[in-house]
Amino acid sequence: MSTSLARALWQYGEPVHAITYYAPERRAATDALGVKGGWMSYFGCRAAPLGAATTPVVTALFYVFHPHMVGRAIPDVWGCATPEALLDARLVSIDQAMRRVLGDEAVASSSVERAADLAARAIAGCDMAGRPLGAANQAVPEPEEPHLRLWQALTALREHRGDGHVDRLVDAEVTPCEALVLQAATGRSPEDGLRSNRGWSTDEWSAAAASLMSRGLMDRDLRITSAGNEVRQTIEDGTDRLAAPIISAIGDAGADELVTLLRPLAEAVMTNRAVPAHNNMGVPWPPPRRERP
Repeated sequence: MSTSLARALWQYGEPVHAITYYAPERRAATDALGVKGGWMSYFGCRAAPLGAATTPVVTALFYVFHPHMVGRAIPDVWGCATPEALLDARLVSIDQAMRRVLGDEAVASSSVERAADLAARAIAGCDMAGRPLGAANQAVPEPEEPHLRLWQALTALREHRGDGHVDRLVDAEVTPCEALVLQAATGRSPEDGLRSNRGWSTDEWSAAAASLMSRGLMDRDLRITSAGNEVRQTIEDGTDRLAAPIISAIGDAGADELVTLLRPLAEAVMTNRAVPAHNNMGVPWPPPRRERP
């Protein structure tokens, strides 16, 4: 199984999935349920496949968010709306958002239907042992419409990958805040967005930077060192390796076809600025060239 293909699936699949994080339609759908604010909407919709999960569980699985930030949304969100209602809300809202961003013609195209078939087959055939967020999303019933089946499969794909990424961060002894500081130091994501949108104070951010400097991973000017780049690359390589089983059911040829089908969708998302090019997920855009299998 190709790790480069697993990475390409994330690079081109994540923008399509991530429409939901920036779509006003999601906030409107959860507001209608009585959910209070954008972050409660985010945590509720993303955690909904887990059921009414507790604050410690969501904090552990989402990893890079400050516990206090999670605690402002979880478990109160479950008193506003059930997980089932939030699953419905996120589907209704992503349907509206994908039609707005991609257009009705693209949403109804045969290429989207083919991409949905491949992505859904990849998810259904993936062993999710040890991947709690991936498994929770794998268990969500498939929507009927192809573009929604595609989105749900891409959601499961990215959460499967995210579970593996957390595993590699823990193994490298990189704490949640340190992971964000390192990511910001690479320039892949904006520091202000990472710190404030993940709930860390300036003192906590500075303490994480000091810890990384003591390990030789950052210098005094808060620039990542060669040792820091090596640690990050080891984490990224390990994440790609742990993500590779996602393509076991469709093989390299199927995964390569899926990447080809996702590319114009991702390009449309980014061209329409439905997802910022410099984003907190750290998705490189445009993605680097890759060798075909």
